[in-house]
Amino acid sequence: MSGKIRKGKKALCLMLAAAVVITGSFMGIGKFSTYKRSINIADTARPVSGEADVSGNGDRLKIHAKAAVLIDGTSGRVLYQKNPYKHLPPASVTKVMTLLLIMEACSSGRISLKDKVTVSERAAGMGGSQMYMEPGEQHTVRELLKGVIMASANDGCVALAEYVSGSVEDFVDGMNARAENMGLKNSHFVNTNGLPVADHYSCAYDIGMISRELIKYDEARKWFATWQEDIEVGLPGKQHKFTLTNTNKLIKSYNGATGIKTGFTQDAGYCLSGAATRNGTSMIGVVLGCKTSKIRFKEMSRLLDHGFANYETVRVADAGSRVRSVAVSKGEVPELDAVPPEDIGVTVRKGRSDSIKKKVHVRHEIEAPVRKGDVLGSITVWDGSRRLGKYDLKADRDVAKAGFAVTYIRMIKKLA
Repeated sequence: MSGKIRKGKKALCLMLAAAVVITGSFMGIGKFSTYKRSINIADTARPVSGEADVSGNGDRLKIHAKAAVLIDGTSGRVLYQKNPYKHLPPASVTKVMTLLLIMEACSSGRISLKDKVTVSERAAGMGGSQMYMEPGEQHTVRELLKGVIMASANDGCVALAEYVSGSVEDFVDGMNARAENMGLKNSHFVNTNGLPVADHYSCAYDIGMISRELIKYDEARKWFATWQEDIEVGLPGKQHKFTLTNTNKLIKSYNGATGIKTGFTQDAGYCLSGAATRNGTSMIGVVLGCKTSKIRFKEMSRLLDHGFANYETVRVADAGSRVRSVAVSKGEVPELDAVPPEDIGVTVRKGRSDSIKKKVHVRHEIEAPVRKGDVLGSITVWDGSRRLGKYDLKADRDVAKAGFAVTYIRMIKKLA
């Protein structure tokens, strides 16, 4: 008799569960709701970096450029600085921001590296370093990128700017907006190439941070490290070979050099944004206002040497790797992973790697719907009692709200 009662109760529970689910679906419980959230463009665009901290700014390192910084490429920490926020003309180092916008346009799908760009009269008429293109000739975005990166082509800058934004002026507005949403307060761009003009300036710190973002792109890194490349220029029927030669001699003279961009005008002096990687440690250096080309490369080598001699990078977590699992309530799947969107590493004084600790904070549960990239928690990295940085952990996938069938099956399983 007791067995029949238990079976009767179980059947009644199943009937009630079905009624609840069915009623709920009509009341909107099982309905897929429109997901809304506010996205701060500055937050999504700005790299998560460690706490501002100038280390190793010792008396032993004497840099004679007007301004200089050495930045840890992994965390963004400043390891050395001299007049880091001083407003100076950056000459062609301006192009790191031009290139960043082009690479971001490619990454977002707005343009493709294979797109054909028609060279305008304005682009063809640019002076200074160039690819010597004629009005009306066409080149792919990739070919123009090579020209800008390797040969510092002013005509290539203008052609790309016009293609992406419709006009140079609108593109320059985008350069200034991008600097603003990266939190860079000491740059103002008037053109895409750094040719002398009033009120066009930047600073060593801003150039370093822009360079750090730019060098993340594989296509850019490839051409930063290429010494020579042949392309075809000229109108159809009049095409001829043109050899692009990299203006950055650092890539031939410095072990581990990976870029980035040179610049020179009479007002700016000799400038350089340089980068190098050794044994998993990446450094970015900027020198502005050097007296000669030889001096800028020597100063950059000394900056980078200082970094590699005194610091090492400790990897905390790899981009996209699971740090924690987070339960999802009312979702099509029961859980998702909290992952860092970028590699997380900290650069510390050599010999201090054992003192690095991390503390993970994530939500125990989140309610569906969830969007890939939603912040679920964070990793805080410490060197002893000193906080080095706090980094977001984000959802690794979209999770829609569970429909009637999934919800019903789950309830049946719980009751079985």
